[in-house]
Amino acid sequence: MGRMEGKVALITGAARGQGRSHAVRLAEEGADIIAIDVCEQIDGVLYPMSNEADMQETVRLVTALGRRISWHKADVRDDDILKAAIDAGVAELGRLDVVAANAGISGNFGAVHELSRESWDMMLGIDLTGVWNTCRFAVPHMLESGGSIAITSSAAGLHAIPGIGHYVSAKHGLVGLMRSLALELGANRIRVNSIHPTQVDTPMLMNDYCYQLFRPDLPNPTKADIADVSQSMHVLPVPWVDPVDISNAILFLASDEGRYITGVALAVDCGADLKS
Repeated sequence: MGRMEGKVALITGAARGQGRSHAVRLAEEGADIIAIDVCEQIDGVLYPMSNEADMQETVRLVTALGRRISWHKADVRDDDILKAAIDAGVAELGRLDVVAANAGISGNFGAVHELSRESWDMMLGIDLTGVWNTCRFAVPHMLESGGSIAITSSAAGLHAIPGIGHYVSAKHGLVGLMRSLALELGANRIRVNSIHPTQVDTPMLMNDYCYQLFRPDLPNPTKADIADVSQSMHVLPVPWVDPVDISNAILFLASDEGRYITGVALAVDCGADLKS
């Protein structure tokens, strides 16, 4: 315990799912939290997104641990609002040591040549440009003190998966962004790595739209119906991982245990990349 004592961590997509888990796990280790989320439905996203009630639950969980939290509603695509949110959070909590650039969406399904321009632009705007925005507005607050940036990519950032080419492209792009940042910021003692989860048990996966993508042979598939298909993508005999499994990887990279790790694409994927 206490590996993050005296630190402040910025987390995007913090209202629920992996982002909430990151906030709670880092708070358990002593961090204060800057939590950012869009907290509303985005047109074109085909599953229910987070809302302000979700963010309030994140706030409750963090404050119950005795840690401070500064939360802000912001779309990572909106330069002015996102920058203002990050600046305000740093001003309130006093510093910035850790960034978990986690906000992202999964998209509609279709061959690359069949995707609409709107779907492509939305995916790249949130999952790639949104992470770039998060980093470029956070980095100035870290140049003097150093710290850790963990970018949430995906197993699809290490290998292609048919039918989600816009998602694959965005998540591959994050690896290039991560490596560029690691090279440029190393002299400032800022370490930058990417995390590559397989399927994670969060609302972004566990919804009717994704169930149908995994099991198009069934009229009304459920979570139980997709387990075997999901497990078939893995070497380890599990269908998905828990959010805290990703949080623990981010904690490790942000802590002193990870002090000499930078420029690494860390797969938390049950061996999925071995089967690609």
